Amino acid sequence: MTSVKVSPWHDIPLTLGDGVFNFIVEIPKESKAKMEVATDELRYYPYNINWNYGLLPQTWEDPSQANAEVEGAFGDNDPVDVVEIGEAQRKIGEILKVKSLAALAMIDEGELDWKIVAISLDDPKAHLVNDVDDVEKHFPVRAKPDLIYRPYMDFVLLTFICGDIRVHYTAIRDWFRDYKIPDGKPANRFGLGDKPVIQISLDYALKIIHETNESWAKLVKRSVDAGDLSLF
Repeated sequence: MTSVKVSPWHDIPLTLGDGVFNFIVEIPKESKAKMEVATDELRYYPYNINWNYGLLPQTWEDPSQANAEVEGAFGDNDPVDVVEIGEAQRKIGEILKVKSLAALAMIDEGELDWKIVAISLDDPKAHLVNDVDDVEKHFPVRAKPDLIYRPYMDFVLLTFICGDIRVHYTAIRDWFRDYKIPDGKPANRFGLGDKPVIQISLDYALKIIHETNESWAKLVKRSVDAGDLSLF
């Protein structure tokens, strides 16, 4: 058998037509070990992520381009990230067909780091979910009635909230805001007026995907400086 090298970033197509995209899993739901494209060191999050997380192939956030709509922040020099909200825990390296639902404009140490919220087409609820309102209806995040655990704190914060439902998108935003705090770094911020991700629409998310795909195309054609990035 002949082995063939495949770049998950460059060789997996982004679009499959009709608003469907390929998504590559880097961190399965309820885990913290990360497979990261184009890196030479192991990486672990300080605590489990609550969704399947990974990247959109053939996208690139250009570090030379400032986004005037998001505080003039420059791209983070990585593919676009995806938060897949489906019910199943996926495997590292698995490729899923997903549809985009919304976006989150995260600013990480001054760099723009888009998070696309999506759902796999094979999820049992995928046919019910097409926009942010559907997500809140079919994927509510129910906090435990006895406590909320903040993993980055030195103690467990007890809060009696009895049946409170946390908005799903707000839960995503809060997780990404705080996940670097255990490493001694500040909380992340969010652009577009720090609006809740629920206000960043599907159309805007598709615009981001299209623009970052165009940036990737320029990168592989070497129309822009690739720096240390691998383009094989």
